[in-house]
Amino acid sequence: MKTETVAARGSGAVRRVLEAEIEAARARGAEHPRVVDVGGGSGGWAVPFAAAGCRVTVVEPSPNALATLKRRAEEVGVSELITVVADDSDALGRYVEADSADLVLAHGLLEIVDDPAAVLTALATAVAPGGVVSVLVANRHAAVLHRALAGRVGEARQLLESVDGVVAGDTVLRRFSAAGLRADLEAAGLEVTLLQGDRVISDLVPGDVREDELAEFERVAAGSPALRDIAGRLHAVARLA
Repeated sequence: MKTETVAARGSGAVRRVLEAEIEAARARGAEHPRVVDVGGGSGGWAVPFAAAGCRVTVVEPSPNALATLKRRAEEVGVSELITVVADDSDALGRYVEADSADLVLAHGLLEIVDDPAAVLTALATAVAPGGVVSVLVANRHAAVLHRALAGRVGEARQLLESVDGVVAGDTVLRRFSAAGLRADLEAAGLEVTLLQGDRVISDLVPGDVREDELAEFERVAAGSPALRDIAGRLHAVARLA
């Protein structure tokens, strides 16, 4: 099996937080921390976690995504550490035991499910005492800013005034603000211990910016409330209240 750090579609700030939670689970005695990735797609997070020695359950309905996940897991040599549940997120409770996961991921999920409150309740049920839920969502204020900067001021205003932060033709059902995400997590019985930005400027800067400079800026900017609130995505970590 190859050994590697957890690396996926998030920024370094997200990755570092999740790696720290895995180390905390090991410190609590979990030799192979249990990770549940709901809506895990093609394994962008699951495969690196498995490569780091975690036992990962991926809940994902897309056959194409699961085929890619299988191939990636085989290439890295971690297939035996990944359990696949080919079903929707609302089936989580049927496959994952309550209070069993050290880390539960819902990255890019709450924007597209029919009932985000029900999903959050299921995530909270799955997480073990001492474990955490990690949620990564599209930020409505970033979408407003990007459209305004592109000269699409009418769309920007619609997004700003929309209840769900979407306009006609959007591929998501909703976008979140920092305050709204916190409120939703708390309503599910979770206590938010971290709320940071992800991709604060990565979607705006030109392609010739040095990657190391961009990564370092993103690391520092992620925790700034003012910059967090206009980041492309919001990342929340929450524990059972």
